[in-house]
Amino acid sequence: MVEPHPGEAEAIALAFEMKANHLLIDEREGRTQARQLGLPLTGVLGVLLRAKKKGLIKAVKPEIDALRSKARFFIAPALEASILTKAGE
Repeated sequence: MVEPHPGEAEAIALAFEMKANHLLIDEREGRTQARQLGLPLTGVLGVLLRAKKKGLIKAVKPEIDALRSKARFFIAPALEASILTKAGE
């Protein structure tokens, strides 16, 4: 198993120690470790879906595009399609 990045490992440890309600994490290795520890988690895409549901943003697609272009955010095509379907886009 690949270990999470040191910053993610620290976030996971802190969330576990504090019994956090949610951990915001996107990298696969970190998400896997967080799940193994029973931590409730979400990622950027989950935050975008919640923001749209609450009316804080009009659409998820432009936000994904901005993440991709400005932060070099990677999202697999199948996952993007699934998220956009959930968002009603």
